[in-house]
Amino acid sequence: MKSSPLILLLSLVVILLSSSAPWVASNSSEKHENFLECLFHHSPNISKVIYTPFNSSYSSILNFTLRNLRFSTPNTPKPLLIITPSHISHIQVAVICSKSYGLQIRTRSGGHDFEGLSYVAYLPFIIVDLINLSSIQIEIETNTAWVESGATLGELYYRIAEKSRTLAFPAGTCPIVGVGGHLSGGGYGMLMRKYGLAADNVIDAYLVDANGEFHDRESMGEDLFWAIRGGGGGSFGIVVAWKVKLVLVPATVTLCFVSKTWEEGATNLIHRWQYVAHDLDENLFIGILLSGGNFTRQEGKTNPTALFFSLYLGKVDELVSILNKTFPELGLAKKDCIETSWVESALIMGTGLQPGKSLEDLLSKASLTNGNTKIKSDYIKQPIPLAAVEGIWQRLKLEDIEMPQLLFAPYGGRMSQISESESPFSHRAGYLYKIGYVTYWEQQDNDVEKRHLSWIRELYSYMTPFVSKSPRAAYINYRDLDIGSNNKYGKTSYKQASIWGLKYFGNNFNRLVDVKTRVDPHNFFRHEQSIPTFSNKKVCY
Repeated sequence: MKSSPLILLLSLVVILLSSSAPWVASNSSEKHENFLECLFHHSPNISKVIYTPFNSSYSSILNFTLRNLRFSTPNTPKPLLIITPSHISHIQVAVICSKSYGLQIRTRSGGHDFEGLSYVAYLPFIIVDLINLSSIQIEIETNTAWVESGATLGELYYRIAEKSRTLAFPAGTCPIVGVGGHLSGGGYGMLMRKYGLAADNVIDAYLVDANGEFHDRESMGEDLFWAIRGGGGGSFGIVVAWKVKLVLVPATVTLCFVSKTWEEGATNLIHRWQYVAHDLDENLFIGILLSGGNFTRQEGKTNPTALFFSLYLGKVDELVSILNKTFPELGLAKKDCIETSWVESALIMGTGLQPGKSLEDLLSKASLTNGNTKIKSDYIKQPIPLAAVEGIWQRLKLEDIEMPQLLFAPYGGRMSQISESESPFSHRAGYLYKIGYVTYWEQQDNDVEKRHLSWIRELYSYMTPFVSKSPRAAYINYRDLDIGSNNKYGKTSYKQASIWGLKYFGNNFNRLVDVKTRVDPHNFFRHEQSIPTFSNKKVCY
């Protein structure tokens, strides 16, 4: 068979990569050429959605939705090629051929992957980037929507608002997060106390499995459907689209912001908040964002700040009345609040409280920040002592940390009513709130990175006595490779995997492993923290 010019070009690419990258075997060029032949044999038009290092647009496609610059260095492994499928058949072919010729797939639907597992691997790999699969169909008659995984939350919110200002979807506040990754790990937002997680409101899905076969909920079966709604991305297949249930919200909601410094009693308010926020009316969400380091100094402040932010599904007078009774210490006043529609509240939160924004800004895929990030998470079952709050505050004062932040998200309400076994997301009743620890820095410098990583790891260690135990719970969408022992080539034992697996999924971990064993027994879909199989406990990858 005579090779086409495109195949010859791609063959040259894999030869060059094989000779220059230590994570590609030197004798693999023939296998990779056969892989390319396989792609074109099964889907002749797939060349239109393939990008190689010799394409002028390869780097822009690779980096367009890459949100963490820690994984964009010259030493970061790059994919042999990127496929941006425009049809489900392109995904099926990518799976069939990758499996046949020993290539890994990393599936990306937005790039908000804090450890880069959706676009970095240390074995020969390709990226299936779902950016072109982003259609959204709103069905007002049934209050449902079909959303492809490559759509962003902002696009979903905008399309809902086009049809109705009294429908919403309970997901996150960052509009550029991809739907696929968000729903696969649960997905929380300011409506979770009323309606649960994003994944709790999924009612059907389209998936391509490890054999390249297409499924909906009926054909995949209830166990696999259970697993994809919170079991984390990259383990069970590629979810192409989700059918979600839209929820009712009033025409007017209230958004409020109260900022406090230490001198204004911030630490006492944080301590008191722990006893109140989870027990409030489920229509009310009050979170806290703590900020410190150089960031607050750039804002003209000399100390860390605590921003109390709230969303109430009702009018401001009702909210002020409620908080005057339940949390009078906060001193919330009408001047701290905005009455608006739900979608406008999503715009305000999603654009960093910037004035002059329009709803069309929800459609933008541009990031508000462009730097390096590390994140960790914890869950709290008992209020932490005031002295511990003071300890957090002191750690936020460090001047050589650019942007340290902690996010406190209250539970209770609907989150306490859903069984921990209803979905893989097990952190339900008994948890008061979740903490996300974030550190951000701009400069790509080893010493700067080490300083920021040391800061967040020390803070995480400091919090050990005050957070959940046996296991110390963590949020799967805030993946953290510090948890457990993770081999970058994927050779992690079942025992090692259970360390982070129990933290992310609690008692649901073994059920996830059982589902994985049945639907992907050869462990094709895998990464450093993917679900392992039972059939190979000693070396499950």
